Amino acid sequence: MQRRGVSVAIVDDHEAVRYGFAGACEEYGHTLVASAATVPELLEKLGRRRVDVVVMDLSLADGSLISENVRSITSKRMPVLVFSIADKPKLVRAAMKNGAHAVVPKSESMKDLMKSIELTSRGVFINNSETTAAIDTDQDFKAAQLTEREREVLTLYASGLALKQVAYQLGVERSTAKEHIDRVRRKYSRLGRYAGTKIDLLRRAIEDGYINEEML
Repeated sequence: MQRRGVSVAIVDDHEAVRYGFAGACEEYGHTLVASAATVPELLEKLGRRRVDVVVMDLSLADGSLISENVRSITSKRMPVLVFSIADKPKLVRAAMKNGAHAVVPKSESMKDLMKSIELTSRGVFINNSETTAAIDTDQDFKAAQLTEREREVLTLYASGLALKQVAYQLGVERSTAKEHIDRVRRKYSRLGRYAGTKIDLLRRAIEDGYINEEML
C-alpha cells in the first residue's frame, strides 16, 4: 500500500469514475486535491495550486482535443498520466507527443494505477504496451539523427548530471556541452518532438532507446 502522500487531481467526465478514484486515493494514501469533468474546470478549481500528478481521460464529453488538454496541464508544470480505455491509437499518440508521461488502460487494477501515479510523481516515464505500441505504429515518430557525441551528452545530461558535470566527465568545456544539448533540442524540435526542458530530454532519450530505467 502506497503511503507517500502524492497530491493528485483527476479530469474525467464520468462522475462514477471520479468517485471511485477518490476512494482509491484515500485507500492508497494519495491526496486528491481536485476533480473535474473538463480541463478548464480543473484549472479553475486548482487556481495557483499545483499537484504532483494529473490523471486524465483521453476523450472528454466537451469535445476538447487530448493534445490541447495535455499541453494545458503541462504548461502549468504538472505531469499528466492518461487513464483511459486506450482503444484509439491516434489519441494515445497525440497524448504522448504532447507530453503525457504514460497511458494506463482502465483494464489495469487500481493498485497498478496508484503505483503508476507514484512513479509519475517521481518523473519516471512508464514504458508499457500502450505507450510502446503508440510509438512503434506512428510513422511520424522518428528518432533524431544524433551524432555519437550528442548521444553521449544527452545520455549523461538526461540521466541527471548537470552540464558542468557532463563537461567534466567528457573532458570538454561546459559551453561545448551546452552547444551539444542545444543542437539535440533543435533536432528534436524539427521532428515536432518538443524537448525544451530536461525532463523532456529524458523522455526523448528513453523513447529513442538511449536510456533505459536501469540506467536511472
